[in-house]
Amino acid sequence: MTRREMLMRSANGFGAVALSALLADPAYGATPISSAVGPLTPKQTHFPPRAKSVIFLYLDGGLSQVDSFDPKPRLHKDHGKKFSAKIEPTQFDDIGRCLQSPWEFRRYGKSGIAVSDMFPHVGSCADDLCVVRSMVSKFSEHQTGNFFLHTCFGTQGRPSVGAWITYGLGSENQSLPGYVVINGGLVPSGGIDNFGNSFLPATYQGTIFRPGDQPIANINPIETDPVAQARKFKLLRRLDQAIAERIGGVDAIESAIANYETAYRMQMVVPELVSLDRETAATRRMYGLESDFEYTRTYGQQCLLARRMVERGVRFIELTSPRIPGCDRWDAHVNLVKNHGDNARAFDQPVGALIRDLKDRGLLAETLIVCSGEFGRTPFAQAGTGRDHSPFGFSLWLAGGGVKKGYVYGQTDEFGYRAIENKVEIYDLHATILHLLGMDHTRLTYRFSGRDMRLTDVHGEVVHDVIA
Repeated sequence: MTRREMLMRSANGFGAVALSALLADPAYGATPISSAVGPLTPKQTHFPPRAKSVIFLYLDGGLSQVDSFDPKPRLHKDHGKKFSAKIEPTQFDDIGRCLQSPWEFRRYGKSGIAVSDMFPHVGSCADDLCVVRSMVSKFSEHQTGNFFLHTCFGTQGRPSVGAWITYGLGSENQSLPGYVVINGGLVPSGGIDNFGNSFLPATYQGTIFRPGDQPIANINPIETDPVAQARKFKLLRRLDQAIAERIGGVDAIESAIANYETAYRMQMVVPELVSLDRETAATRRMYGLESDFEYTRTYGQQCLLARRMVERGVRFIELTSPRIPGCDRWDAHVNLVKNHGDNARAFDQPVGALIRDLKDRGLLAETLIVCSGEFGRTPFAQAGTGRDHSPFGFSLWLAGGGVKKGYVYGQTDEFGYRAIENKVEIYDLHATILHLLGMDHTRLTYRFSGRDMRLTDVHGEVVHDVIA
């Protein structure tokens, strides 16, 4: 092949090759989608699953456990005093005195789980929550902590949990991505690599949606005449088939083809998916879409969209935090009351609505909700009115998807500083999530660089005590 011929073939082939699978759409007489075998086709689980989908409510910046789900009377007793326990290295080495929670805690439901006044709507769902108070992380810095929470590695470049799950299970809806991130305004520190596929095929990376009528770019086709579009596809198909025959199967190309195919089908279904007009007025009010607080409306749209995705078989959905001016995520280094107060105001009503709505529709039992930040915060003050990062003992909660209801697992010390009972690592969390989805985390592997890689690496134990 001459250089001129190689350049000519490349120019005519690259644009077409990504559209080959797109042209298999049944509208043009090819194999029906339902009978096709693709990378998102539902796969067999290792054992019967308890959950079919995951909704990950990511609390970007790190929620304070002692102000939310882990009340500590000792902090009230020692408020303003020098912190009397051993202090671990902190992120900014600005160590103040013992700081009590500015919020009161109340016991909710038959279970009597204590939840702070920041979260009255979530608290009202206490009998459906499984609160883990003994989480630990290896990292106290946002970027490494975010990578660790999402990928089980503290460095950039490993597949996220959502990518692993869609790789292992596929999706129940071939017209939508299996892994969706609904971006409320804040992409976590570390960027979109928190949602990446790394060495897994690109089909399994997170697709970022925005709440609203235009959730993703180019969702509306340029061609308004379907006949003209079909003619273009016919030509592209001929070119694509010719170049594919020459170069054979290449993973990067095949993944791009699959993504283009999904994108084409998304043009048909996404406008209906994101339109909330058919939701009842009562549902819209319940999710906070008529709230006076703009960011409650934003997060309410995210939660309602997540419910609609679960109904349509999307496998893994992550929600990021809204960008609230003056709050800087949940990262309350100063002015804890405003930071956590405003973030909770955006979060609480929509999440309470999401739990109740899924339950009323019979979907909570098969949908696992995971709510966590990358770490917790210190029980002593920073800058007088804030709290520093702390990975030594923090809280998260789960709901639905086969976990125990109205249950508290693990314990921190009397200050809420260190996990002292039933310590749970991030590896254990992910092993448990995979278990609830019907997958053995030690068997979900992908061959890369001469090694069978897995989400939990060589770590992780399923926390059977939180499973119903």
